[in-house]
Amino acid sequence: MSERHALLQAWLASVLGGVAPSMTAASADASFRRYWRLSHDGTSLIAVDAPPETENNAAFVRLASTLRAIGLNVPAILAQDSANGFLLVSDLGQRQYLDALTADTADRLYGDAIGALITLQAVAPTDGLPDYDAAFLRRELALFDDWLLAAVLPGAGVTPAERAMLDTLYARLIDNALEQPQVCVHRDFHSRNLMHCASGNPGILDFQDAVSGPVTYDLVSLLKDCYVDWPRRRVLDWAWGHFNLAVQSGVLTPAHESRFLRWFDLMGVQRHLKAAGIFVRLSRRDGRPDYLRHLPRTLGYLTALGADYPELAPLAGFLQQRVLPRLPAIEA
Repeated sequence: MSERHALLQAWLASVLGGVAPSMTAASADASFRRYWRLSHDGTSLIAVDAPPETENNAAFVRLASTLRAIGLNVPAILAQDSANGFLLVSDLGQRQYLDALTADTADRLYGDAIGALITLQAVAPTDGLPDYDAAFLRRELALFDDWLLAAVLPGAGVTPAERAMLDTLYARLIDNALEQPQVCVHRDFHSRNLMHCASGNPGILDFQDAVSGPVTYDLVSLLKDCYVDWPRRRVLDWAWGHFNLAVQSGVLTPAHESRFLRWFDLMGVQRHLKAAGIFVRLSRRDGRPDYLRHLPRTLGYLTALGADYPELAPLAGFLQQRVLPRLPAIEA
């Protein structure tokens, strides 16, 4: 048992008024957080080990209260040790959306998730949230350069023409994000952070990095998920369903209709470039090579758009010719 785990058990024993509880690993995500499931008085609870030097625990606690107050199903904070980064929270269950989604269940589950997303966008306050501004977006796009391109094109790297193409694209993606209505953005609203619940579906996790940002960001995270994909026709049906609800709730207006799909698709390009870089970082820096298996799907979203958007054709060609054939080198 590690010293940190022993410290967590001792804290739980003091909180629960007894001996250290028996715990089983609940999950681990792409950060340094770890989750443990335990039982107390017949109720399942989750202990969160979130080192304060790397995790934004104050934001998690604050946003949990805010989101529960507007009716979203997020964990209740039962106890906290802010100095050590320990939390005791309610358990939203063991079944992720990723495990529950099938061709038959997807319409209902995405309908529930889009309903929760509309609540988040229409009601959640953005006061005090960081702005998803140009500098923030640019830092995220740099993850693609600094990690994925550095891994597949070492040494000389990209050519001057390729660098110019990417810089032009990044500027266009940033403009696309900033011209959209700005709302509360979860930033990781996808099938691994949504729990399939018997009531109050979905349960929502991992919201501590929320920002004030573009209205399509969470929607593209949900519908163009790096962990599961769907035919484009279904994705578009769900996306337009969100648009209609967003208009009804005042998040969007009918005048946004002509720009909505472009906002959505180009927002996906920004997110998937960032995610591809993060997956390589997780492998090379953090010892999590399991994330590399999601790269083909993540980059596939980008190549697929080349036929629909002329300005994305150069990126699609670059990925197909220079990046995708070299992905096996990342695992070496």
